[in-house]
Amino acid sequence: MTNDVQSDVLVVHGDTPLRGEVRVRGAKNLVSKAMVAALLGDGPSRLHDVPRIRDVEIVRGLLELHGVRVSDGVEPSELVLDPTNVERANVDEINVHAGSSRIPILFCGPLLHRIGHAFIPDLGGCHIGDRPIDFHLQALREFGAQVDKTPQGLDITAPNGLHGTKFDLPFPSVGATEQVLLTAVLAQGVTELQNAAVEPEIIDLVCVLQKMGAIIRVHTDRVIEIEGVSRLTGYAHRPIPDRIEAASWGAAALATGGDVFVRGAHQADMMTFLNVFRSIGGKLDIEDGPDGGIRFWHPGDELRAVALETDVHPGFMTDWQQPMVVALTQAQGLSIVHETVYERRLGYTEALNQMGATIQTYRECLGGTPCRFGRRNFRHSAVIAGPSKLHAADLVIPDLRAGFSHLIAALAAEGTSTVYGVNLINRGYEDFEAKLAALGAHAEPPRP
Repeated sequence: MTNDVQSDVLVVHGDTPLRGEVRVRGAKNLVSKAMVAALLGDGPSRLHDVPRIRDVEIVRGLLELHGVRVSDGVEPSELVLDPTNVERANVDEINVHAGSSRIPILFCGPLLHRIGHAFIPDLGGCHIGDRPIDFHLQALREFGAQVDKTPQGLDITAPNGLHGTKFDLPFPSVGATEQVLLTAVLAQGVTELQNAAVEPEIIDLVCVLQKMGAIIRVHTDRVIEIEGVSRLTGYAHRPIPDRIEAASWGAAALATGGDVFVRGAHQADMMTFLNVFRSIGGKLDIEDGPDGGIRFWHPGDELRAVALETDVHPGFMTDWQQPMVVALTQAQGLSIVHETVYERRLGYTEALNQMGATIQTYRECLGGTPCRFGRRNFRHSAVIAGPSKLHAADLVIPDLRAGFSHLIAALAAEGTSTVYGVNLINRGYEDFEAKLAALGAHAEPPRP
């Protein structure tokens, strides 16, 4: 077995409660977008508390291909991004470096403003449902961009510059909202975006852009108004903490009967998750302050089944769903989960059933609200019967968030599991193997 293959496999010894402390850094879903935003400035930007994850490496490489100088700052986990010499990048190099990442689509607006040209390779990402880039391309066309298909990907130009527009999203897509923000801030005139996503990471990106000199008004009815300006400066920003990683460790504590303090976890961004965590029977303590966090633990009592529906913010986040379902396999009674954001996000439950869980998936909307997937052929609802005794299995990780859930299940199960594809987890979880070890987990690469 080669070292590359070994690094992608973990042998996990289960039936071990996770106990101890982990720290979360800046949110993956903000940090990568803030790095792209640095392209818009006429001077260097400083981004603090940057996690060491694969997505950050990909964006850093793409920025460097476009002439941005990226260097480590004075503080640990700080990046300095200098866009003074932005230039066109080689198409083949973009294709190779981007790999399966979907980040290149967000480079379009900033690159059109800086050099009048952008290129989008074939896009990948986690296979959890349709993530059409149609919203992105339509928005760019509304701004005045011209999109041409080539054998390698999409060539995008703006022969007459970019101008403000009025755009109504059919669904409050986070990516499309980011696209409009990153494009509108330097477009001529006013842009009005209706049905915008308002996730905490979106508001934090607005904060980044405002620091750079943008004029952005966030209204109460999912309407964002952007008044284009002629120039933007660099920024200095400390991102909000990663609420997805924080919730993942909380769910892991509950599923394994453990006790985990997540330093850096922020209550205001996690209120919906915390309510569900407490409804199930989990206990939590919130410690305020710059070095505070949230302690999550299993009190030893029987966990309670719940009905759960994912939704865009301020609803229960779709990325919280998979780790929470692992915990729900240990709850007494029937839990119902209705996934309304990504139509294929319940595929990972097959692996949990192989481990002894009892989860049935349905095409119908089993939540309180009929959703856009209800009349289509997607198994987007689940019923979980518990508690179930989980047993070890060989697991293949299908995507980032399901991958962490597979790990939680392996840690909660009796016996020793082999988990394949763990490198996917590096996309969004910093030093997760070291953090597992710090919490007392027994997980290591297979012996050669």
